[in-house]
Amino acid sequence: MKAMNFKKIALGLALLGFVILQSCNTKQRTLKIYYNEDSTERKIPDFEFINQDGKTVTQNDFENKIYVADFFFTTCPTICPIMKKEMLRVHERFKANPEIMILSHSIDPRHDSVEVLKEYSARLGVKSEKWHFVTGDRKKIYEIGEKSYMVTAQEDSTQQGGYLHSGAFILVDKKRRVRGLYDGTKEKEVNKLMEDIEVLLDEK
Repeated sequence: MKAMNFKKIALGLALLGFVILQSCNTKQRTLKIYYNEDSTERKIPDFEFINQDGKTVTQNDFENKIYVADFFFTTCPTICPIMKKEMLRVHERFKANPEIMILSHSIDPRHDSVEVLKEYSARLGVKSEKWHFVTGDRKKIYEIGEKSYMVTAQEDSTQQGGYLHSGAFILVDKKRRVRGLYDGTKEKEVNKLMEDIEVLLDEK
């Protein structure tokens, strides 16, 4: 009996130690920092677009914020509806946290006017202070997508809808550094994104 009790106690202590270790590992987990070819940190440059309220949106609106960026167009017949469904999960989870924002860039500014983006965001049931849908100069949108966010964003007549773009969600920290890229069409990837947002919230 004594030997059996000792084994139970030893097993319990071992399990407790494992739980504590896992907890410590979670708290100590850090996210990678993406770098340019010249070994400098990859940071999002200054930008200026127009959101669904017709207001100018710049990097200053995201100062000291963690945000998730993506690229889409409102008439997209393929991956965009899935991406927005997944981004809504991110929005719902963090909508009460003022440190978290979302920035969605339209890659079809000819069609996606302020009025169109306003209607689109209204259908999703989101507010502009939390989730900006932006339009603007097409070349600047494509440039910031490909050179800064590391995603594909371009016209392509061979694609459904006439555009080729990445389904990535890009995680940006409070210092405007890219800290993660996730497939916005996959639930598991978006779950990982939300976990990583929590890591950034704990980052000093």
